[in-house]
Amino acid sequence: MSDLPNCPQCHSEYTYEDGSLYICPECAHEWSKEASANEGDELVVKDANGNLLKDGDSVSVIKDLKVKGSSSVVKVGTKVKNIRLVEGDHDIDCKITGIGPMKLKSIFVKKV
Repeated sequence: MSDLPNCPQCHSEYTYEDGSLYICPECAHEWSKEASANEGDELVVKDANGNLLKDGDSVSVIKDLKVKGSSSVVKVGTKVKNIRLVEGDHDIDCKITGIGPMKLKSIFVKKV
């Protein structure tokens, strides 16, 4: 059995090696062996300005955000401390003073 990685785009098991690249014959995706070796590294999340976010960072909200299921609003400029990065559409878990635990999208925050 081959120990080549599956395609990261279409998850095909029929990848093959061509020099320093892996190639998928089903979707024609090409990627380097180094990129394949770095898979599984930590989650990469960037704020609205393109700054890299890490667990424990502090961020500021850049747009008024309605809280689903409530009449409250998270106002522009609200500072959120000690964020935690998670996978998914809403990629930041945090606690906002006066509102409680929330999930935020990184496109609506900037690093402080």
